[in-house]
Amino acid sequence: MKLLFRISFILLLTVFSLQSCKKTTETATETVEDNYVAENYTKKEVAITMRDGVKLHTTIYSPKDTSQEYPILMQRTPYSSQPYGEGKFRTRIAPNVNMMKEGYIVVYQDVRGRWMSEGHYENMRAYIPNKTSNDQVDESSDTYDTIDWLVNNVENNNGRVGLWGISYPGMYATYGTIDPHPALKASSPQACIGDFFFDDFHHNGAYLLSYFRATSLFGTPRPNGDQPVDTAWYSLPDIGTEDQYEFFLEKGPLKNLDYFFEYGLKDQASISPDGMTDDFFWNELKEHPNYDELWQPRGLIQHLDKTKSHVATMIVGGWFDAEDLYGPLETYKNIEKHNQGAYNTMVFGPWDHGRWARRSERNLVGNYYFGDSISVFYQDKIETKFFNHFLKGAGDGKTGLPEAYVFDSGKKQWSERSSWPPKEAVTQTMYLSENQELTTNQTGAEGISFVSDVNKPVPYSEDIKSVFTPRKYMTDDQRFAARRSDVLVFETDELPEDLTLAGPILANLKVATTGTAADWIVKVIDVHPDDVETNEEMQDHLKMSNYHLMVRSEVMRGRFRNSFSAPEPFTPNKKTDVNIKLQDVYHTFKKGHKLQIQVQSTWFPLIDLNPQTYVENIFKANEEDFKSQTHTVFTDSNIEFSVLR
Repeated sequence: MKLLFRISFILLLTVFSLQSCKKTTETATETVEDNYVAENYTKKEVAITMRDGVKLHTTIYSPKDTSQEYPILMQRTPYSSQPYGEGKFRTRIAPNVNMMKEGYIVVYQDVRGRWMSEGHYENMRAYIPNKTSNDQVDESSDTYDTIDWLVNNVENNNGRVGLWGISYPGMYATYGTIDPHPALKASSPQACIGDFFFDDFHHNGAYLLSYFRATSLFGTPRPNGDQPVDTAWYSLPDIGTEDQYEFFLEKGPLKNLDYFFEYGLKDQASISPDGMTDDFFWNELKEHPNYDELWQPRGLIQHLDKTKSHVATMIVGGWFDAEDLYGPLETYKNIEKHNQGAYNTMVFGPWDHGRWARRSERNLVGNYYFGDSISVFYQDKIETKFFNHFLKGAGDGKTGLPEAYVFDSGKKQWSERSSWPPKEAVTQTMYLSENQELTTNQTGAEGISFVSDVNKPVPYSEDIKSVFTPRKYMTDDQRFAARRSDVLVFETDELPEDLTLAGPILANLKVATTGTAADWIVKVIDVHPDDVETNEEMQDHLKMSNYHLMVRSEVMRGRFRNSFSAPEPFTPNKKTDVNIKLQDVYHTFKKGHKLQIQVQSTWFPLIDLNPQTYVENIFKANEEDFKSQTHTVFTDSNIEFSVLR
């Protein structure tokens, strides 16, 4: 039980920053006592009945000061609305301390099928358009029914409702804007999942092995079927070592991991005769390796044409979010595309997953320092202003906030843009040339080859530990990789002037392999000069001199190069196009720095190991399928950057 409590605590606090574990929380500007919520709010727990009769557990914190009306601000979550029970209070509520002190009616709800709510849980429950009966329910209808009950039953509410959430709760904040209730006026999806085939558990079809330990969190059924529970019923697999690289390399094929999910216990090896485990999400991953009829309906991005203009949205994300980068960028862009009359803005800062919810004085991702009080600025000057305007103020869209509040991670400063990507950005193409050069002109079409050894895959970091999901690698020093023979390096000379990348990056690779399958990874690196000062938090063995900062990176599972739903093998030794869309950046490569591209074929154990021999389902590959191969990248390969002049 201690383990279960610790897991729940980590998920609620560390991953999603829901509440503080200290007696007091010292911030960059203030100290708030843990009893503040209990002294200033009343708490009520209710079961709200949905249209199909299922009851969802909902906790309502209302200001004790009843001299005025307050807007309702709600978070829907699969991670529990704890603590349960009368007299038990969260130490922090609302998106930030400003809003907690100013006064909102703050609501937390366990989504259908999780914790104390009734019903059956589905990962990324599919949206049902044009519902014709009360039995047709999804997260949109559950949000609608909840809001309808709240505005009609909670005292002292002003009739305006807002949604917010980070990560999975961020997805629910997006979902609520589809076929929304008229009282919903504002929503802030933050680090929001958009599609599980491109967020979190997959990147361009490659399985993120780094999420292996998170699988049971979403896939372990509740012990009494669909009945509510108030304590954690799942456990994260204990791999028994702090060296994840060695552990997964020794385990070999993915199918050797099945036994971890039989009842969620480490040493339970009795898999059922059909090979299915008791973890339904692991089974879904195994049985649906392609973007098929399981994954496609669960994607939320394709349904954002059904958002409504009366809901103002502010999408928030981190440029160095290892978990959800695709989701917030695609959510913003698709709402912008389909609902041009809506108030729709984006905020992207130099954060990892959810870091903007903490009031840190010094803002770092891993070893890399970006500045002071960046999260405090966001909370005080952006987030609070957005919600106050639409839920307490005029609500007319004239917030004084820009279309895009984006942080230049190279200059280390905020910038206000009237559009994203910036309309003034132009495409600049650079070629992967011979002699490790990155050039603006194509110099030939020669092949540069390397051996991809399945027994010695390229690690994603030189500092791999046993973690729930890795974060710091997004800004890790890439010198260790640049010095490997199975990583190709291409770089410019020292830049004569600043070069600002603002928007998406597209890698157009021309490749070949001696095998029939391969992954392709492209990394964009900012090589710092020798005279850069080292920040005090950097690991002792590193210096900022010649630091290779990873600005952006992405993988493409080669079988999906033409279609995510219809994979195909490579023809051995045949020159083939592989195009990789890297997510947006806003980064200035300063004068004197170098722009570097690294190309490799393994990234372990961030992603699972490709057998490099084509099989129908990598989750069911055998030991003998894994073979080392020679890969070739041709020098007519190029990278398209979005550049601000």
